[in-house]
Amino acid sequence: MAEIIHTPLTVIHVIACTFLMLVVLIQPGKSGGLGALSGAGAQQVFGGRGAGNFLTKTTWATAGIFFATSMTLAYLSSSADESLQQKSKAAIEKKAPSSPAPASSSKK
Repeated sequence: MAEIIHTPLTVIHVIACTFLMLVVLIQPGKSGGLGALSGAGAQQVFGGRGAGNFLTKTTWATAGIFFATSMTLAYLSSSADESLQQKSKAAIEKKAPSSPAPASSSKK
């Protein structure tokens, strides 16, 4: 079951990570951040004080999704059926040839 949920969860995690970076960079800071690039456009869309509330709520929601997917992916990767030690032993046994075949002596 873990394999089924791992890929969609990874996709959601990457999207949340990218969106979180963008939302944080858009927020106006002391020096303006990337919000300065958009100029008055950001103030018109969000309003004077509305940008802080909307972007803050969006940041918290996205950070929550990012945190939840991070923890879930960490749990899924650590709760595999086999430990790494067992996997390495199996790989070594697979590479090593089995016991040599007994030499056949032909007696006539």
